[in-house]
Amino acid sequence: MNALTKAAISALLITISSPDVTLAQMPAPANPNPAAVQAGDYSVEPYHTRISFAVSHMGFNDWFGDLTGASGTLTLDPRKATASHVDVTIPMASISTTNTTLDAELKSGDWFDADHFPTIHFVSTKVIKSGTRSAHIIGNLTLHGVTRPVSLEAQFVAAGTNPLSKAYTAGFHATTVIKRSDYGVKTYLPLIGDTVTITISAAFERR
Repeated sequence: MNALTKAAISALLITISSPDVTLAQMPAPANPNPAAVQAGDYSVEPYHTRISFAVSHMGFNDWFGDLTGASGTLTLDPRKATASHVDVTIPMASISTTNTTLDAELKSGDWFDADHFPTIHFVSTKVIKSGTRSAHIIGNLTLHGVTRPVSLEAQFVAAGTNPLSKAYTAGFHATTVIKRSDYGVKTYLPLIGDTVTITISAAFERR
């Protein structure tokens, strides 16, 4: 957390605790109405963007991990989905499973080989509106040096001015499923599952 964010949080806490301030005076929450979203160019807000994955652990249960530190851009046009575009990069070194030994193994050459393939990259090629607040985002995913097409099922969550940073922010949720073997990651197959479910919680700030 940077110094600016800490200062903003402190200021907000002081405001909330003030006896002269009522809840009615606090900033309005994010607006879930997609028609109210501001069109324009956005950048990933990395501190509140997270990519989670789940894979079968020997058939006993699912094992989970996270990737953070994403960067990238979003061009958003809520009135014309086909004009929207997203381009995001995630550092492979950020992988975390809460087990440091396993994290090191996943970064090694036996798995994702973070030294040789330091980033995961997704760039959209087409956005198709599928509902009032949802869309299919079709694009290319580059992982472990292999690029393959994927489709994200994306859902608009809400947008509005962040009361701490004062940045206009739009939030989205997305899911997709890939096979790690398609990207050349075959260690312990089929003992450890091939199918990987990816869940994305993304925040973008308007530039």
